[in-house]
Order: sequence, then structure tokens, then C-alpha cells
Amino acid sequence: MIHLITKAGLFVFLIGILFSCKSTKPVASSNVAGEKKKEEKKEDKKDNASVNKQISISRTYNLEYKIGQMIMMGINDRKTLEETDALREEVSSGKTGGIIYFEKNINPTDSKEMLKKLSMDLQALSKIPLFISIDEEGGKVHRLKDKYGFVKMPSAAYLGTLNNLDSTRIYNEQLAAVMSEVGINLNFAPDVDLALNPENPVIAKVGRSYGADPALVSTHALATIKAHHVYNVATVIKHFPGHGSSTTDSHYGITDITKQWQFVELLPYKNIIQSGSCDAVMTAHIINCRLDTTCLPATLSKVVMTDILRGILGFDGVIFSDDMQMHAISKNYGLENAIKLSILAGVDVLVFGNNVNQSYRTTATEVHAILMKLVTSGEISEDRINESFVRVLRLKEKKF
Repeated sequence: MIHLITKAGLFVFLIGILFSCKSTKPVASSNVAGEKKKEEKKEDKKDNASVNKQISISRTYNLEYKIGQMIMMGINDRKTLEETDALREEVSSGKTGGIIYFEKNINPTDSKEMLKKLSMDLQALSKIPLFISIDEEGGKVHRLKDKYGFVKMPSAAYLGTLNNLDSTRIYNEQLAAVMSEVGINLNFAPDVDLALNPENPVIAKVGRSYGADPALVSTHALATIKAHHVYNVATVIKHFPGHGSSTTDSHYGITDITKQWQFVELLPYKNIIQSGSCDAVMTAHIINCRLDTTCLPATLSKVVMTDILRGILGFDGVIFSDDMQMHAISKNYGLENAIKLSILAGVDVLVFGNNVNQSYRTTATEVHAILMKLVTSGEISEDRINESFVRVLRLKEKKF
């Protein structure tokens, strides 16, 4: 339910009006309309069968396993999986449903073969296929570098400036082919933030945005997504509801975009979701008091995640958190409270990159125990867990 009695609710309502406008289309003849209805009924039956299958599958797993599918972990600096590694038990017991790689997980020599083996070893332990993911935007955010025998990948800013969709497609198909080869099935890209602030330290200044024009960003993002889909690599658009106008970096602390955020930052999400090509969305740890008067970061905000992303934009896919160990969250909300608020907000998968100092790292076992405690105490309902579990299963079934 959208909270119309608040300023945030009124703002959300206005967005709803803005996005409810659709272009008119010619009226179809009765025969064409009839055929269209038949096709729609077939699709409905197919969708219902898929949903029923997912619900049936979900009943075969216990609560502990379902919770594990909502956890994605960084694996520190592992490049191999030893027989005595505690991570083996965490994966095989279902305490995590996803892994995220960083450059530190790539061996300097025999890089491709070793990364492929690591992926295969991890997948072999899991009853449900793991999300094996990476941040691969190109430019400054590029892990699978050519120096390791992978690929060259220019920045989004370069591709947006070039504005040649064939180039965007070719580069991303080459990237996705390599990902598929080494067992990576989920890419936290493309970044669909708009470069509205050229001095933005985490987006525009490091070339992570295709540009400031939402149409251009949407077009290149869709080309990127489709290129990944050629190789069955799922994609995650980010950072909702838009990080492009920020003046600070949420990796290091609170990022408040209340004054500078603009409606137009939602347009790439609207376009991509309506295209039917959106696999998943990643949250932003940014505060926007115009959207949510409680001034919670978007990751922890039910208004932003459920009312706007799911309610107004109609997205029913998987929502991933940005890294929960970024200081905007970890230094201000506490681990258990942040986990609770993000799940209640509508996040499906919590990401813990462990790309931090040793003393701040966590394990799937620790995160899993916190979620179990929150469900057991009634602070998070089992129905809420089931919602996320079905969404995760649906994406994994579709892509893997």
C-alpha cells in the first residue's frame, strides 16, 4: 500500500501518474484481437504452470535452506577450494545460495583454468545451482582483465560516448562468453545510473555511466543485457533508485541525495523493466528523504523497494542488496538491524562481499543464524522468506 498521507506518499503517487501514461496503439481487428487473446491465454497457462512448479519445489526445502538462498558471500582471497575448507560445508548445507568473485580470487597464472575449476568445485557442492557472480562493468570495474588471459573491456562512459550499439553488443558478448566459460552466471552490470553530476566520485568520475541521457543509457544497457543473455549470463541493473546525482561515495559513509536526486533517474529502470529483459535489480545505500520521509537508505526502505520498485514500476524479479559491508550501512545500522530492515523492505538476496579488513568480515553461517533468529522470533515472517525463495528459484530456473 502506498502511503499517500505522507509527503513521500504524495511524491510516489505523482510518479505513478507519470508512469501510467502509455502510448496509444491502433485497435486490432477482431480476428487479430482473438489470436492475441489465445496467445495471452497460452502464456498465462505457461506462467501458472511455472509458478505452481516453483511453489511445489519450494515445499521440498526446509526453512534453513530457503534462508540460505537469500545469502551471497564473498570468499575472501580463495583461489582454490581445499578439502578441509569450511566453505564446503556452508555451501553443501545450503547456508549460502550465491558467491561473488573479486579480482583477488583470480590466480595470476593459469587464471582461466583455475577460476573455472573453483566454480565447478563450488557448484558440485550445492543442491540448487549457485549464483556465481562478479562485478564486470568494464573500465575501472573490470576483474577479468586481459593480463590474466581474459578480455579487454572499455568503460560504460567510453561506450556511451562512442554510441555504437554494435560495439556495445560485441564487447559484452565477448565478456559474457568468457564468464560462461569459467562458470560465472550472474553479472552485477550494467550500471544504469545517469551521469547527472560530472564530479560524482563513484559514478561519473570513474566512467561507470553510459551518460546523462536516460534514453541513451537505457538503449546501451539493453544491448548489454541481451549480449549477456546469448550466453545465459543473468544481469543485475544498478543502483536503484539512482546513484548518478550523488556527491559522495556510499562505500565510505552516509550518502544523502535528497536535494539533488531527479525523477529522470528512474527512467532507465522503467524502460528496462517494461522491456521484459530485467533479470534483477541492485539497491543503492543512498538516502532520499523526498522518496521516504523516514530517511532510511534505499536498501532498508520499504517505500523505495516495495512501494516504488515493485508497486509502481511493477518489478517482480530478484532484488539484490548492494554490499551490506559498505560503510553507509555497516557503520550506521548494525549487522542484525540492517539484515532485518533490508528483508522487510523487500530485498531478496543479501550480498556480503567480504572485501573488507579481516576483522570486519563475516561468514554465511553468521548471517544465516541472524536470519533464522529473526524468523524464529517472528520479526520476519516465513511467508516473507518464501516470497524471496520463489523469486530466486524462478531466476535460477530461467537461466541455469
